Amino acid sequence: MDSSSSSLSLCLLALLSVMSLAAQPRKPVDVPFQTNYVPTWASDHIKYINGGKEVQLYLDKYTGTGFQSKGSYLFGHFSMQMKLVPGDSAGIVTAFYLSSQNSEHDEIDFEFLGNRSGQPSILQTNVFTGGKGDREQRIYLWFDPTKGYHDYSILWNLFQIVFYVDDVPIRVFKNSKDLGVRFPFNQPMKIYSSLWNADDWATRGGLEKTNWTNAPFVAAYRSFHIDGCEASVEAKFCATQGKRWWDQKEFQDLDGLQYRRLYWVRKKFTIYNYCSDRSRYPVVPPECRRDRDY
Repeated sequence: MDSSSSSLSLCLLALLSVMSLAAQPRKPVDVPFQTNYVPTWASDHIKYINGGKEVQLYLDKYTGTGFQSKGSYLFGHFSMQMKLVPGDSAGIVTAFYLSSQNSEHDEIDFEFLGNRSGQPSILQTNVFTGGKGDREQRIYLWFDPTKGYHDYSILWNLFQIVFYVDDVPIRVFKNSKDLGVRFPFNQPMKIYSSLWNADDWATRGGLEKTNWTNAPFVAAYRSFHIDGCEASVEAKFCATQGKRWWDQKEFQDLDGLQYRRLYWVRKKFTIYNYCSDRSRYPVVPPECRRDRDY
């Protein structure tokens, strides 16, 4: 993409940003890490800053690290502000995702795939339903995610799953149960994040390996927002289902402006979409037509 088209795209996004969004998710409330999260492994590789309002995850040649929410949730809005590993991050994956606890699990993924210095980071999203995934989409971001904090959020209700970057919808996964496609609706999920070495696949299919002379690698987090219906792991429904703000009609679909933003991302920044991969899927998966993702 040349500089003139890039500038035009950014101007368009800025114009869209100042316009009102009727179905905009509610703004996060800034709370410390310890309010809702605990380390899951290698807790000595997590550094707490400003009373836990910011944390840094460290990856070295011995281990990465991760954390998870204390509670499990059925539907809601979940977000974090993240600043990704700067410089040469080839082979490294920074993840933010929701996942249930059993073998036929549901999962909603943000995965940030590192790259060599000077090359853009890749954001991969995926959705697992009933243990089935293979629904990858990959985009370049329209900014450098290593230079400062940006907001990454997930809206999940009975009608759709929406992935947002700085309030811009980058992907929608619609409830297509009527088409025979399973949808996450009765398995509470915890929220996870991790920083780890995945140089067997993460960068150019594993061709680019992690350069450990650059270790430790550091990813930073803040604004640990959770607005969901907390439920036990065994719960099949939320007691307040249908009554929360994300259940209301304006959140059952994107509005016109949000779809224009989504198409802008798809046209300018998408580098892979399973919906259009005929080598893997000779027949278009049914949810792709409903999601307008092909």
